[in-house]
Amino acid sequence: MLYLKTDEEVGLLKESNLLVSRTLAEIARYIEPGVTTLYLDKIAEEFIRDNGAVPAFLGYGGFPKTLCTSVNDEIVHGIPSGYELRDGDIISVDCGVILNEWYGDSAYTFAVGEINDGVKQLLEFTRAALHEGVKAAVTGNRIGDISSAVQTKAESGGFSVVRELVGHGIGKKLHEPPEVPNFGRKGSGPKMEKGLVICIEPMINMGAKETVQMMDGWTVKTADGKPSAHFEYAVAVNKGKADVLTTFDFIEEVLNKM
Repeated sequence: MLYLKTDEEVGLLKESNLLVSRTLAEIARYIEPGVTTLYLDKIAEEFIRDNGAVPAFLGYGGFPKTLCTSVNDEIVHGIPSGYELRDGDIISVDCGVILNEWYGDSAYTFAVGEINDGVKQLLEFTRAALHEGVKAAVTGNRIGDISSAVQTKAESGGFSVVRELVGHGIGKKLHEPPEVPNFGRKGSGPKMEKGLVICIEPMINMGAKETVQMMDGWTVKTADGKPSAHFEYAVAVNKGKADVLTTFDFIEEVLNKM
């Protein structure tokens, strides 16, 4: 069963997702060589609570922190730690909140200092794949249309798409049906209707698509040790054009001033 939201509920989800967008922008101010991922986590938790919300990931399934901070070859679910960011790193920051009982969830991959051209291209193609997926999130299309659009764009740059991890529906639960894979066939999967709210989140590897699970039970890395990028939007399916509930504009404003 797909839970379709009313316009009012989509509005509440937008508030939650805009708070996530603002939290990621707050974190952006502190991303530089020498900063620990644990410090970023502290900033995020304080900001979320100061804005009347609760960190969605903290305690979720036993996850110990507010953010998922995944550096370089870590794809997702990295646990904040004493690791100090270094010049040339990339870090995917995935953040969730609960505001007025509704979830927000978004991710952005940041460059730390100067990164090489190959990694820049990985970030560009991952973001572009996200935008291609969003274009397909319209009434009457199927989930496979999003999956195919993401995969086609990512692979056109010579990158590979992670298979084991997928996007998802979102609402009063962090993860609702349907699953939203980043690979697949056009015309396959559940049909989308107005009011369906989903998180589209390409996880794209510079090398091979294979992954490995770390001993901490959370962190997922690339099997070949090459970098991976991750961007995520929450979108409400609509006629003609999806309503994107997340924005990266706040993040870009901060980064452009640095």
